[in-house]
Amino acid sequence: MTTQLIIIALLIGLAAGMLSGLVGVGGGIIMVPALVFFMNYTQHQAQGTSLAVLTLPVVIIATLHYYYECQKAGTPIDLKIVGLLCGGFVIGAFFGSKLALRIDQDTLKKIFAVILFYTAFKMLGWDSMIVKWVKGIF
Repeated sequence: MTTQLIIIALLIGLAAGMLSGLVGVGGGIIMVPALVFFMNYTQHQAQGTSLAVLTLPVVIIATLHYYYECQKAGTPIDLKIVGLLCGGFVIGAFFGSKLALRIDQDTLKKIFAVILFYTAFKMLGWDSMIVKWVKGIF
């Protein structure tokens, strides 16, 4: 492994970790595109690497921090919901990975991009702005 490759991987991990701790995202949003663009990974390879990174040891520190801080604030994290989400996530990730490996890379990149765009569109509130604009026309 070259020094440049090590530095790039560390920077991608740092950016993904910072974003993950800040807003609860990082693997898919930062790591996958960064691995594709900066390290020339295939879409499948980047998605698999991102999933491999998102294992328990990586997120446990941030999770514990949120858990204790939410407890102090009187808004505890419901561990029953966490368990249910984990169960669904494990099953969904398994079948999602099987499906992803059957889709060609270009189509998978487009699906990924549409999901990111749609998420950004909704979170910025642009969907309601467009609806108001269209209603104003008619």
